[in-house]
Amino acid sequence: MKKLFVAVLAVFLGSAFVVTVFAQAPAAPGTAPEQKAETKAAWKGNMHHVRGEVTAVDMAAKTLTVKGKKGDMTFDVTNAKMKGEPKAGDKVRVAYMKKDGKMVAKHVRIKGAKKAEKPMVPETAAPAPAK
Repeated sequence: MKKLFVAVLAVFLGSAFVVTVFAQAPAAPGTAPEQKAETKAAWKGNMHHVRGEVTAVDMAAKTLTVKGKKGDMTFDVTNAKMKGEPKAGDKVRVAYMKKDGKMVAKHVRIKGAKKAEKPMVPETAAPAPAK
């Protein structure tokens, strides 16, 4: 009787583990790791850079217009990494690629943008003299 109970329990536990493995949803195509590798490969050979002065910023349309050596260029900054928020008159360096007839920015760096300074801590009063 004991052997029969152990055998039934082993079959039950074994089937429970197998069912949980098959119950997991398959990964949808275009998951994050696949997209990340795909975008890195796409950027690697098609990356361009331009330096210039910001002439217009439209945050509603997520565009940035830069006047460089080749004239005015408008970039889509929807997914761009930006250090600060550029404004008209700022000198910037834009890393971009041409995609579907648009220039899509990957990085926008403002020239002369400094890290936020640490707030100054007021000096504490001198400690009381010991008795």
